[in-house]
Parts: sequence; structure tokens; C-alpha cells
Amino acid sequence: MPPHLAGREAETNEFKRLLLQTTILENLILTGLRGVGKTVLLERFKPAAMAEGWLWAGTDLSESMSITEDNLSVRLLTDLSVVTSPIQLSMPKPPAHFRHGEVVLKQSLNYQGLRQIYDATPGLAADKLKHVLEVVWSYLEKLERRGIVFAYDEAQNLSDHAAKEQYPLSLLLDVFQSIQRKNIPFMLALTGLPTLFPKLVEARTYAERMFRVVSLGPLSRAETREAIEKPINEAENCPIRFNEESLASIWETTRGYPYFIQYVCREVFDVWVQNAASGQKPALVPADSITRKLDSDFFAGRWAKTTDRQRDLLNVVASLENADSEFTVHDIVEQSTLLLEKPFSSSHANQMLAALSDAGLVFKNRHGKYSFAVPLMGAFIRRQLDLTLPSVNDGSTTA
Repeated sequence: MPPHLAGREAETNEFKRLLLQTTILENLILTGLRGVGKTVLLERFKPAAMAEGWLWAGTDLSESMSITEDNLSVRLLTDLSVVTSPIQLSMPKPPAHFRHGEVVLKQSLNYQGLRQIYDATPGLAADKLKHVLEVVWSYLEKLERRGIVFAYDEAQNLSDHAAKEQYPLSLLLDVFQSIQRKNIPFMLALTGLPTLFPKLVEARTYAERMFRVVSLGPLSRAETREAIEKPINEAENCPIRFNEESLASIWETTRGYPYFIQYVCREVFDVWVQNAASGQKPALVPADSITRKLDSDFFAGRWAKTTDRQRDLLNVVASLENADSEFTVHDIVEQSTLLLEKPFSSSHANQMLAALSDAGLVFKNRHGKYSFAVPLMGAFIRRQLDLTLPSVNDGSTTA
């Protein structure tokens, strides 16, 4: 977690507005590229929710949670039990709906107790989950709780699997839409890549009305400066200060993406602290060295998973003037005729983009428009192209 969260006031205020709902009409989607700070911001939302009387449940949504409806149900019950297990029930004679044969609910809403309710409820997995949530609210309401925020990171991993007749994503949407219609204040807060919201709408068209989408972009130059300077200025006896030239260099390297700001500043800080300890004056920000290290730590692993032909396409994209915003299949086809001996056809480019989307390198942000899913990926690819250019002079073939 960063020592100071710069910017994001508008996003925080929007979440606080959602917390004031008495009937949940809008759930939250926090979306953006990797490294833009979605996870950090979601963690900062937690104390804000708890201060308003909400309970908080959730975790990362791995792909394994999305394999079957039962896996997702277990995930929800497990997360719910963390916040409900301290609740002790006072039931000398359990109501009839808690009984199923010889099964009787234990005197606690821990996982075993929730699972008993789930297993004893007839119907499909969605019916069982709805009933569990209704029972839980019947007790939380007496304790004057505002509700529960179910917060899940990496929610783009959720999917339906029609071929296997498993619909965990649709299950999640159906369950929460149903209980919210019954005025039960259980709210979803999902974070994920920009592919998340279209995936939800594809699963259930009414999802478009269920969510308030908050898109995170990079920090502004002023916010970047604040993120760098404030933790240092507030620290006692900090031996390091960033001058204007250093701040400008960090901005040029990071372009306001929080992950990169944190990465670069950590590297600079460590070097300068070592210099200060040995009596040396801090030099300028070693931007080139840090960029090479960032390429190795952050980008190289993703680049290594691509095929030669996929790299050809990514090279073409990186050479576009609009590479860092949005590009189309038509842009790729036209540019490839200028750069490649074997240019891409429209159908081939579409196939390649679909594969790169599955690999998490690009995403389709609206009809016919694509963007890099990894921030500053275009600049990384252009650096790789620059490294290969000298080989042209000696007659060798470039990648």
C-alpha cells in the first residue's frame, strides 16, 4: 500500500454516495488498466464503509472460483462467514426453515452454520444462496447494521460456461439483483480490467442498470507530484528531497500510473539513501537504468509469452500514432502493408487480437476499438524495436 493516496477524491466521494443508499439501486464497478491503482483504492474504501456502519466481505476472484456455480457459492459463504461468525444466535427452538431431516442449525453464523442453511434449502444454487443471505440479514437488521459490501478484486476472471452448463457469473448477478429487490442492503463492489462491465452485460442485460461504473485513469502531473512529495515531506528526518528536474524525469517515465510511480520512486529512493549514507550527493534520477529494470520486471514476462507473429502485430500497433489511445483493425491492416513483407488481412488481425485479448495484452473497449491492456506497453515495444534496429545495418534480419 502506498503511504499516501494522491487524487481519487472524486472516486471516493462516488463510493460514499453509494453507501448512503437505503435501497441498493447501484452497485460499484471500479475499472481500469493494470497498475492504475484499483486494488489500492478498493482497500481504502473499506474503512470508509465500516465507518458508515457497513460490514465488509470479499477477496480476489481467481479463475478457479468461476469454474462451477458450487465453487462460487462456497466462496461467497466463506467470505460471508468471516463477518457473521461473531454473531451468536439465541434460538431455544430453531424455526422450521432451519430444519432438514435431522439437521439443526448451530448457534452461530459461522461457515458451518451458513453451510447448514444452504444445504437444507431446496432448489438450485441461486435459491440456496438467496435464502442464506435473507437469513443473515434477518439477524444483522436487529443489530442495526447498515448492510454488507461484498468486495471482489480481479472480477474479470468471472465467466459463464455454457458448454458445461455452469453459470457462476449469472448466478452472482441473479442472487444480488433478487435480494436487493427485497430491500436487503447487500452491495457488490467489483474491480477489474475494462473487459469486466461488457462481460457482465453480456451475461445479464439488466447488469447495465445494476452498476455504477467508475473508470480509473492515470494521475495528473500535479497528483503525481503530490504522491511523490507528501510522504517524504511528512516523514521525520528524511534525508531525501526531489528537485524539479527529478520530478519531471519521474513524470516522463511513469506518465502518472500509480504502480510505476511507486516502482520508480522506490528505486530512486534506495539509490539516494545509499549515496547519502556513504557521504555522496544524490545524482539525477537514473531513468534509463530504472526503465531497463522495469522492462525486465514488469513487461518482459508478458512479452515472452507472445509468438513471433503476435509480436509482429504488436510492433505494428506500437508504431501507430494512436497506439497509446485506441486503434482499429483497419489501422493495423493499413500500417502492416507499410512495415511488413507479409501484412495482416482483416480476418487474421481479428484472430490475433482475440488471442492477445485472452492473454491480457489488449482489450476491446467498444465496437471496433482496441487498446493496450497494460499501461505504457506501446513505449516498451518501441524500445524493443529500437534495440533491433542496428542489426539492419549489418544485413541481419530483425524480429
